[in-house]
Parts: sequence; structure tokens; C-alpha cells
Amino acid sequence: MKIQRHGAVLGLVAASALLLGACGSDNNAGAGGNTNAPAASGVECGGKSKLNAEGSSAQKNAVDAFVQAYKAACPGVDLAYNPSGSGAGVKNFNAGQVDFGGSDSALKDGAETEAATKRCQSNPAWNLPLVFGPVAIGYKVSGVESLVLDAKTTAAIFSGTVKKWNDPAIKALNGSATLPDKDISVIYRSDESGTTDNFQKYLTTAGGWTKGDGKQFKGGVGEGKEKSAGVAQAVGSIDGAITYVEWSFAQDNKLSTAKIDSGAGAVELNAESAGKAIDGAKVKGEGNNLVLDLNSIYGSKAAGAYPLLLATYEIVCSKGYDADTAKAVKAFLTVAATTGQQQLAEAGYVPLPKAFQEKLLTAVKAIA
Repeated sequence: MKIQRHGAVLGLVAASALLLGACGSDNNAGAGGNTNAPAASGVECGGKSKLNAEGSSAQKNAVDAFVQAYKAACPGVDLAYNPSGSGAGVKNFNAGQVDFGGSDSALKDGAETEAATKRCQSNPAWNLPLVFGPVAIGYKVSGVESLVLDAKTTAAIFSGTVKKWNDPAIKALNGSATLPDKDISVIYRSDESGTTDNFQKYLTTAGGWTKGDGKQFKGGVGEGKEKSAGVAQAVGSIDGAITYVEWSFAQDNKLSTAKIDSGAGAVELNAESAGKAIDGAKVKGEGNNLVLDLNSIYGSKAAGAYPLLLATYEIVCSKGYDADTAKAVKAFLTVAATTGQQQLAEAGYVPLPKAFQEKLLTAVKAIA
């Protein structure tokens, strides 16, 4: 895994992650097997030796870190993750083709939830937030090293109302900055994406967006590219381009990122500002279905909080797995939620705050 190091965020791990011990192994385990003996952390390394998962490309770098931690903690195991996008992750989980799905938005009430319940042998599927990632408004404009946007202006850009970089709405937010008389090239996700869903929900809550939300981009303007890497690479090659993309991909492609002004001053995207926003997240799901209510974050005017972020969920069966799969899923998720969090800050994510971690581990333990 390629991980960029960002010194400003390294200290966040110790402040926000409660790290537990790794699970142990049994020297007498078979070639594909793991010990069933619980380690000091309470993790049982056992069951199915190779898991399959699919979904959100936004969490790909995080899952890479989790897999390495899992393999180190439980020798002889593996997990294959296909970053095909949140839409595909949900569909293939519901079809029983993967052991769990990754999605940047929770299962929708109705057909998605009903299909997941059927896949889980008439048991509820749970949405477990495992990765928090800020969404950057990434851009490339020659001569513009700093840019401030608010939700209303961002909504106007991504709906095609604001077409030029020197539009009065942008100039009003950027003081004496020199902005070019250049067309804005909007780049959006062409595949179904939870990032798109979260971005449009943010614009609806905070910016008066009337196009609707969902995994498909509804702005009606711009050029579509597949997956997070695709939109980030496209912006990096076009002077005048702008997109919405997970922070880690903006960093990897050296994109400039806009500051967001929610009414209390421009806020730069960094670990501290994203962590402050996460502190305000509330759980609206019931029991161990940890669906987050992000509207209070999107509409927040708290000083110093960066409001545009997503929580990536792992969609799992509460019950309905065979015994070997259930044990392996629980082991992987437990390692991912504890020791696997150590590298996330370096990769452009925000490690789990302690309160969320404790709720997550309670849910993981209850999987049967």
C-alpha cells in the first residue's frame, strides 16, 4: 500500500483511537486456518481463511491498511477487496456474492434494506461506520493557490449556474485574490458512488441544492469519470477543473483543496477541523445499526469545523452467516476497528473517535 505521510495528522491517532492488542495465533493451525483461541484483546482468529468484500473506492486505502493488520494479527488469513464503488458493493452484498459490502452511505429504506434482510436469512443487515473521510473540493487553477467556497456557491458551480472562475459569487468569498476569466470544468463521478450521495446531501442541507441526492450525480453539468482515482486524475490534468473527492485521493494527486466557509469563517481541511466535525455526529440508527445523522454536521456553523465529510460503512449481516464466515468477519472488523486504525491518519483519513469505536466494537461482537 502506498501511504503518504502528513505530519500534521500523526498526533490524532493517539488522541482519538483506543488501540487494543492484536489477536494471537496458534502455531499448530493448518495452512489455511487460524486459532480459535481468543487473544488478550478478545479477538478470535478463526473461521473462513479468505474473506471477499467489495464496494466504496473511497475506503480502499484504509482497507489496505486493515488487511495488513488482519494478516499480521491472524496469520494464514486474507481479505480480497474490490473497490468497485458503493453501488456495486451494496448490490453484490445483497446478492450474496461477497461477505460484506463497503458503502459511503447507509442502506436506503425500502428495496435496498429489504434485499439485505433477505440476503441475511431474514435477519437485519447492519451499517457499521468504520472509516471517516473528509471530502475535499479539489481543484486545479493556475495562479490560484488558495480558494474559499461556501455551500451555496459550490452548489451553483456543480449545477452549472456559476460557469467562470471570476464569477462575482466566487470573488465575493475571496477578497482581493486574482481569479482568471476561465471556464470552470466540473468533473463528477460517473459510477454510482456514496461520495456523490454525501456531497449532494451536503449541498442540499447547507447550500440550497434542489437537484436531489443519491449515488448518481444529478447536477446536469460537467464530465463524468469513474471512481475516486478517476476524478482526481482528471482534475490534475485540466487547468480550470474542480471536483469532489476523498481527501486521500486529493492528496495523492496533489490537488489544491478549497476552504469552506459555513458562516463562521473559512475552514481549511485538515485532521483537526475534520475531527471537530465528527465530534458532532449523532447516531440515528437503532441498536447496533449504527447509521449516522450527518445533517447536523452538514448544516453546522461551528467555528473551525470542516463540514463536508463522509462515513464509510461496512454492511454486514447481524445474523445469517455460516459459523466460519461469521467468525472471520468478526475477527477482521475487530482488528480493523482497533490496531488497524493506527495508519489511517497517515493515509488521509480520520481515525475512529473513541465513542464511535466503542459502539462499533459492541456491534461487531454481536454478529452471529
